Amino acid sequence: MIPGLRAVLPASARISHIGSTAVEGLQTKGDLDILVRVPKDAFMAADAALAARFPRNKGSVRTDDFSAFEVPDEALPVGIQLAAIDGAFDHFHLFAAALAAHPALIDGFNEIKQLFDGQPMTDYRAAKALFINAVLDGIARGEIPV
Repeated sequence: MIPGLRAVLPASARISHIGSTAVEGLQTKGDLDILVRVPKDAFMAADAALAARFPRNKGSVRTDDFSAFEVPDEALPVGIQLAAIDGAFDHFHLFAAALAAHPALIDGFNEIKQLFDGQPMTDYRAAKALFINAVLDGIARGEIPV
């Protein structure tokens, strides 16, 4: 965990390790992703607290209920995603849980990573988004239990 992270966030914040390094068997580029989920009424305060300590991830979307940050000076690259609970981007934890619970999803996601290795990042991100959205849709329909 990032030292002092809990101290700058509201007590209601839920912090979890997500991303490829959080799921055994998933190929990773060696970065670490942290998800911070807060109630909607605590989002602005949490966003301000994180922005005072970490630079924003300029390559990421930013909305009224989602923002992303980068943590410099760590042994591994670290990203922090801040999401309002029940907001439009409150799904990272569901995707990680689905991967952890279903080895076939790990195989499918690894296949995408292998197919797009060395290809333009925009192509990889598009394929990755299609896969993630299909998994999230399966969760929403009850076809993929988490």
